[in-house]
Amino acid sequence: QVQLVESGGGQVGPGGSLRLSCAFSGAIFSLYDMHWYRQAPGKQRDLVALITRGGTTTYSDSVKGRFTISRDNAKDTAYLQMNNLKPEDTALYVCHADGETWGNFWGRGTQVTVSS
Repeated sequence: QVQLVESGGGQVGPGGSLRLSCAFSGAIFSLYDMHWYRQAPGKQRDLVALITRGGTTTYSDSVKGRFTISRDNAKDTAYLQMNNLKPEDTALYVCHADGETWGNFWGRGTQVTVSS
């Protein structure tokens, strides 16, 4: 059974940085596309960034140029580097693994709060 465990969230001031990690276990990490979603209270869950098994990255317009998604297949971990954080980035950040025929899986999330 695939398990995803997020870490690295916290509270920072506007303009600050955080690096989120998503530790993957239970299957072959390199076979999965990895996604970061976020969900603010009362809002829908939105895709923030994704990285394919081949390393291609895509970002939402709201984070392009500020966030960077990456993966380390040797460590079975995906990352989200978040710079120049804004109050509107406050949300629960959730990791998702998409293995197509191997299934897709969600983590429980890590909270990011941006406030002065």
